[in-house]
Amino acid sequence: MEEQVGKVGQPKARILLVDSDQIILESLGGFLAGEGYDVTTASSEARAVDFLQAGRYNLVLADVGMPEEGRFDLLRRVRDRQDDVMVIMVTGYGTIESAVEAIRQGAHDYLTKPIIEDDVRVAVERALQQQRLLQENRRLKQVLADRYSCVDLIGSDFRMAKVFELIDAVADSLATVLVTGESGTGKSLVARAVHARSPRRDGPFVEVPCGALPEGLLESELFGHVRGAFTGAVADREGKFAAAGGGTIFLDEVATASPQFQVKLLRVLQERRFEPVGSTRTQEADVRVVLATNHDLPAEVAAGRFRQDLFYRINVINIELPPLRERIGDIPLLAEHFLREQLQRSRKKIAGFTDEAMERLQRHSWPGNVRELENCVERAVVLCRGGAIGLEDLPPAVQSADATAPSGGGPSVALAEALAAAEKRIIEEALREHHGSRQRAAARLGINRTTLFKKMRKHGLMGRD
Repeated sequence: MEEQVGKVGQPKARILLVDSDQIILESLGGFLAGEGYDVTTASSEARAVDFLQAGRYNLVLADVGMPEEGRFDLLRRVRDRQDDVMVIMVTGYGTIESAVEAIRQGAHDYLTKPIIEDDVRVAVERALQQQRLLQENRRLKQVLADRYSCVDLIGSDFRMAKVFELIDAVADSLATVLVTGESGTGKSLVARAVHARSPRRDGPFVEVPCGALPEGLLESELFGHVRGAFTGAVADREGKFAAAGGGTIFLDEVATASPQFQVKLLRVLQERRFEPVGSTRTQEADVRVVLATNHDLPAEVAAGRFRQDLFYRINVINIELPPLRERIGDIPLLAEHFLREQLQRSRKKIAGFTDEAMERLQRHSWPGNVRELENCVERAVVLCRGGAIGLEDLPPAVQSADATAPSGGGPSVALAEALAAAEKRIIEEALREHHGSRQRAAARLGINRTTLFKKMRKHGLMGRD
């Protein structure tokens, strides 16, 4: 957007004025220019579209009765090219039906002829103010997304902030990374984030689910094999380590690997070399290795099921993901994120979650962690028939989450109750100190009167004057 200084030293808003009446173009265009706006005029839809293709505008002020195609054709074209531009439609045929249709088609406002300059001034100022609010909201959402996310990982909890810091700290190195955490916490996302932030981001990312492969095939899958190495090996085959050359290999469920395979994996990590099954030719392993497990590896080592030397070799950098029940403050953030993803795949219009539904989401213990929450939101979107996801759209286990303590136990409920009691006591004291004046009590507490009103209602204090 060009920045041309107006009367008050601020960048001018650019307005595209479209009307087939040359007198209106000159008079209204002159008025808007006199108000300090950068005005471009067009006497046809075709010319207006040319201007929209050539540059960006803050607002389009257009005659709905242009003698071309459909009555709202220009409005649709504007939306197709610049979805953040504000549109005010002007017509000499002012009816409720046409006004409603203009708004439904995406117009911000609707004016009727004869045009009154004061009405135009107010409508333009209101539209531009709305645009600024929308742009600021979009900017703040992006700031929040940048601050509370790392690639596809999302969270504002301090434990997730530490995870993000560790990812950034290790990304530039070649150090082996071990990601631990319960099933469904997002360990594969951490591996992808490490890869995406690393100098190897343009190389391949190869994921191997060790637990899903039969013991006899795991070695061949990772290191490849030559023809005749075993029954069924009818041709040479490249393994995952070779396929990940120059990039990152992610070995998931590594705790399930057999003792024999653990020995071979230790050698690869130490020497960065391997031989395909049935071959004597050594190949270089030019890969970044990230591993993951939901097992307690020290316990596995103590039980003799996992090699101690391999554990020390892979536990160079440990990134531990907390279970969702221990970061319930992230549940609204994650739920809204999954809702946006689902809405992009469907034609539904869902504003969000009702307060009751969100409360139950935060009370559920989430044994399946983030993966379970994602599946829950997908189900809710499919079942939702209203404007927002309600309690009835949630799975039965989540609907009955009243008796389920957040964070997985009684102490968290006790803490929540203690905090609520403390808040109620503080509000009571403020009201008592100011003789029941809500305005003065709100000022004393550093909140606005509406917030105080909601908290008083929450704590059953509405009987106060």
